[in-house]
Amino acid sequence: MSLLVVGLSHRTAPVGVLERAALTGEVPTRLLHDAAASATVAEAALVNTCNRIELYADVDKFHAGVAELSLLLAHHSGVDLEELTAHLYVHYEDRAVHHLFSVACGLDSMVVGEGQILGQLRDALARSQDEHTAGRGLNELFQQALRVGKRAHSETGIDRAGQSLVTFGLEQVAAGAGEIAGKRVLVVGAGSMSSLAAATLVRAGVTDLLVANRTAERAERLVGNLGTGRTVDFAKVPEALADVDLVVSCTGAAGVVITAEQAAAAVAARTGEGPLAFLDLAMPRDVHHDVHELPGALLVDIESLSHAHSADGPGAADVDAVTGIVADEVAAFGAAQRAARIAPTVVALRSMASDVVIGELARLESRLPDLDERSRAEIGQTVRRVVDKLLHAPTVRVKQLAAEPGGASYAEALRELFDLDPAAVHAVSGTPASSPGTGQAPRGGAAG
Repeated sequence: MSLLVVGLSHRTAPVGVLERAALTGEVPTRLLHDAAASATVAEAALVNTCNRIELYADVDKFHAGVAELSLLLAHHSGVDLEELTAHLYVHYEDRAVHHLFSVACGLDSMVVGEGQILGQLRDALARSQDEHTAGRGLNELFQQALRVGKRAHSETGIDRAGQSLVTFGLEQVAAGAGEIAGKRVLVVGAGSMSSLAAATLVRAGVTDLLVANRTAERAERLVGNLGTGRTVDFAKVPEALADVDLVVSCTGAAGVVITAEQAAAAVAARTGEGPLAFLDLAMPRDVHHDVHELPGALLVDIESLSHAHSADGPGAADVDAVTGIVADEVAAFGAAQRAARIAPTVVALRSMASDVVIGELARLESRLPDLDERSRAEIGQTVRRVVDKLLHAPTVRVKQLAAEPGGASYAEALRELFDLDPAAVHAVSGTPASSPGTGQAPRGGAAG
């Protein structure tokens, strides 16, 4: 597998660009299918969250792969390619694996160490499996990334603050509008992020919890799962704003859900003390940006969170420990992948040797038909031992060398020296000789 990742995140793009590039509705599925259908791509997976969009692909050509994935991201996001390119990052092979493992461990998150990304990666893998765009290579990669993320969280204190984007956002709300406990709260949306927010709010001790969603059944299901709260008709959200102290919104809608005018009317009609607080976790945003300037209101959104810092975040020692885990796991994964690439060549070599032995023994039998069974068996055993001993050292050594960078060249040397049939090698690996991912492409680090 020649792994390529092309993407943008809160680290490389301003929130305005992320908002316009956000993939909603059926767009992520269409993007996946278009990527997998590309002539340069064998497999594809998409990580699509509120602060990152990343396409992972097994490609047969590096430069063509970068151009194709960049073009697809621009086309499906609606952001001009030239503008989007300025914010894209590109990683290839080991650097791409390193990036994914770092993402899985929370090292690349807006809230360092947050564990919610593991669920998002699991969802990304499930989507690519359901859409049949991920094969064995990406399945193994993402499964290993999930294991590395779990290892980082279990062996270090990277998540000792127990924060997700939700808890970090609520921490910022509390700093500006007072303790969450005792507040009346409206949650707009009933997806995974909204559900996490609602559960967190219940644990924090809110007085009254309202849930509104375009699909009323989902809101009712969320309230039922929580065992507390009540639902509100989505059309009546503007009216409900005046009756609460905090609004948490994450709907996945393509446009603004709460306008500045609606927020202003709610502030004017409120009888509660303190500002009317909004926590907008959606991308694109649910609450209009102008609410930031509204007297009597507090808006915490992805943009403000990207500039804030958690006082309870992991320490440098924890980050260093996770960084070490990632480096070790990347090296181990790379060695295993390189060893797996050479295994078909070794199997094909031994298969060819076995065929030669069988052929020569058959020839011997035809020339010496009077050999008794014991002599024939002894000769056969001797010939096989000779062949095994001759092949033992080179096959063991080539497996060792294959685990090192550039190890594929040793497999090529074996195929050339022993004149192995390429079709036989690919038959062992289960892939056709013309399969994408076997072409020659640049090796190593990040590009672009």
